[in-house]
Amino acid sequence: MPDKLKYSCDLTSAASEGYGSKMLVSKNDTVLDWRDYFDHHTLPLSRRNPRNWPESPSDYRRTVEEYSDQMNALAERVLGLISESLGLKRDYFKDLVGEFYQNITVSYYPACPQPELTLGLQSHSDFGVITLLIQDDVGGLQVLKDGEWVTVEPLDDAIVVLLSDQTQVITNGEYISAIHRAITNANKARLSVATFHDPAKTVKISPASELVTESSPRRYRDVVYGDYVSSWYTKGSRRKTES
Repeated sequence: MPDKLKYSCDLTSAASEGYGSKMLVSKNDTVLDWRDYFDHHTLPLSRRNPRNWPESPSDYRRTVEEYSDQMNALAERVLGLISESLGLKRDYFKDLVGEFYQNITVSYYPACPQPELTLGLQSHSDFGVITLLIQDDVGGLQVLKDGEWVTVEPLDDAIVVLLSDQTQVITNGEYISAIHRAITNANKARLSVATFHDPAKTVKISPASELVTESSPRRYRDVVYGDYVSSWYTKGSRRKTES
């Protein structure tokens, strides 16, 4: 516990870095979150301060830095392939979004005595552009497909790609952001690592003009990313800004 408190973050601020907990207890059987987490600010490099991360094990900070760089390269590669699949130039996302703001969140979901009353993480789609996730062999990630929750079975050598809200806007709905959640387990704890890639708050997001045609009209209006994120706190899941 002393180590957790040493790195504890400000739970009232979405921009805070460090250890946090959402081990919430309900008095009225409401489904609540059930996890501990550690959030790392990893990109741009101006935000990266390894002194804010745990010192133990001894190679932890170096490993996080290396992982951050590799995940950033993978995110750019996947988005390049998405661009090419739509007839856009490979660097379309990179040119529009610019340098990613990347956060790495390690989440620990303890075994839950009443899993029917909790979710490890409630259903949502991510704000940004793309999320890359690894999970241990316990599993628990579910995505919403055709109105039903489908479990994403863990694979040792796989990274799960979750497209986020800004990708849906930029592709004018050709690609859809993934609604997902994490379920709890009565017998086993679970660990996952999510790497989020977001635009800077000042970046204006809009559908690619090449994807707006007479047969495929514009579905979303322009929005400054920071305003989009702020709107979540007043509109909840109704965040995508349709035309």
